[in-house]
Amino acid sequence: MRNRAIRIAIAALAISGLLLVAFLRFGPSASNSNVKAASLYSQLTPMQKRLISGFAADILNPQNTANTKSSAITYHPDHADDQCALSLGSNIKVNQNCLNLSDITLQGRGQANNETAIAVNPNNASDLVTGNNDYRRGDGNCYGSYSLDNAGHWNDTTIPMGFTYGTNFGGVARQYWQAGGDTSVAWDTKGNAYFSCQVFMRGPGVTNNPDQSSAFYVFRSTQNNGASWNFPGRPVAEQSTTTGLPFLDKQYMTVDNHVGSPFQDRVYVTWTTFAADGSAYIFEAYSNNYGEKFSAPVLVSSTSTLCVNTFGAGTPYGTCNQNQFSDPFTGPDGALYVVYANFNNSVSSATDNHNQMLLSKSTDGGVTFSSPVLVANYNDLPDCATYQAGQDAGRSCVPEKGTATNSVFRAASYPSGQVNPKNSSQVVVTFGSYISKDSNPSNGCVPAGLASNGLNLYTGVKTAGACNNKILESVSTNGATSFNGTVTDPTTLTVVSSAPGQKLTDQWFQWSAFTTSGKLAVSYYDRQYGSDETTGKMDFSLSGSINDPTTFGVVRVTSSSMPLPTEFPDAQGNSVFFGDYTGLAASTTLAYPIWSDTRDKDLALCPGTGVPGVSPQVCTFTAGSNGIQANDEDIYMAKISVP
Repeated sequence: MRNRAIRIAIAALAISGLLLVAFLRFGPSASNSNVKAASLYSQLTPMQKRLISGFAADILNPQNTANTKSSAITYHPDHADDQCALSLGSNIKVNQNCLNLSDITLQGRGQANNETAIAVNPNNASDLVTGNNDYRRGDGNCYGSYSLDNAGHWNDTTIPMGFTYGTNFGGVARQYWQAGGDTSVAWDTKGNAYFSCQVFMRGPGVTNNPDQSSAFYVFRSTQNNGASWNFPGRPVAEQSTTTGLPFLDKQYMTVDNHVGSPFQDRVYVTWTTFAADGSAYIFEAYSNNYGEKFSAPVLVSSTSTLCVNTFGAGTPYGTCNQNQFSDPFTGPDGALYVVYANFNNSVSSATDNHNQMLLSKSTDGGVTFSSPVLVANYNDLPDCATYQAGQDAGRSCVPEKGTATNSVFRAASYPSGQVNPKNSSQVVVTFGSYISKDSNPSNGCVPAGLASNGLNLYTGVKTAGACNNKILESVSTNGATSFNGTVTDPTTLTVVSSAPGQKLTDQWFQWSAFTTSGKLAVSYYDRQYGSDETTGKMDFSLSGSINDPTTFGVVRVTSSSMPLPTEFPDAQGNSVFFGDYTGLAASTTLAYPIWSDTRDKDLALCPGTGVPGVSPQVCTFTAGSNGIQANDEDIYMAKISVP
């Protein structure tokens, strides 16, 4: 129990120098000239630093700066890499922007694309919209793409997120936002598309602007299929502050596009609020007028006997006060479900490091929610620094097997939920877990408690054939009253990534979708191919199931393996941020997986060129002290028949 006690003690540390702001009040916060603004990231408790989205942490942490690269190699572009409309085999490039030649000390800035979302028009499967974090302006911003020919061709679309009304930010005319991301997209039954965007200010450490506000906005494309959007975005929640916390993070959106639902076309957004008292509650807001105006925030994660460890944080809204990664979804009967990762569970021993996926349900259109129910237990990915030579401290990652320590991009398990369109009582939730029926305790894969920073430890992390992350599934047949009867042990749950080659390899960053014909599809990153498991390379795969959600077929989506990401690198040249999630949509028979891809080279201006007498030249280059070939992050997708 010593490790658990350490974890609780760490999470309970008080944050000094903060104004305690009631965090359901999303208007202007009181100013205090005697309080010196500090980096928002520095104000988070260790538990909050663990839970905050990778996108927000990458932007807000002033220590996340690019490192000098080496070994530039002159390169003559031949339209084989980083071109606007290039595809790779059956994999279709979605973002149509060409690669900017960023300085190699700013690799990723002005270049990267990650955190993908996709949705298909329920009235016309030829119409699709996507969203992603796009860094072409330097900082992350909300961008998207749309297709009118069933993903045959894509066009970029610009979300007008530069500024919003400043009424709730000191009464100014305009609030100019420095960064945005964590996108999600959806359609209603009238042919309108919706785009959700998180925006925030970076604050001290990277700018002398003291504003550290955050907000969520929803943009609507009014019957033009995602080509353009209303301006400004309509506020879902706004938090004005110059002192850092509260901070609004990791929102996700859904629209009830079931014809005949009592809440047809209602727009729902859920998110996490990181508060000054150390808590992280899930909230929801809804719009019943096509995203024009949203309700006041509604508490989702409340009190439950499942939540017993509150980690010394405030409990103004109940005992379930440490949560992240909420996913809202609806059923044909109008029920709204919100599934999320929760960290308030009890543990049975000092080596037990499991957490739990919870679900709250609303039957009145998001006005109120039931008490949380247990979807399943799960074990999060391991502490990166412990197994990867001290890299990416304070976050978990997906370590490759063997002696290499290059796979250090932050990663966490999260849930994705769906209701079977042919059976509104069947609710399916998928999620990642480092312990499953495919774990091999005889070869060393055993939970080993927690590191001093509260992240998970295991034996067998670097041992081939021992630990591996799996995509698991939990099923309810009674409208989410309970899941799998009472069986919630991850070692007994169905493994979605169940092909023979996946049994001893890692899969992560999944998303799920039902086809309208009732087939369940689940997509994810996958290391079952070639040498991926020892080199850290990765592919993308899709699992499918029909009628029996416990039996899956698996197909390889990527036409070749992707190298490990290098943008947003550490000193070794390994990326510490590759996004937090991927997306998936489905039509009657097809699935549309979408992901961030690293197979295109990264390009830069050759050192010493572009000066008088020496014409500019384009170079590829290696990243960091390890001499890794630098690569770009583009968005790719595929059209797959669900197996």
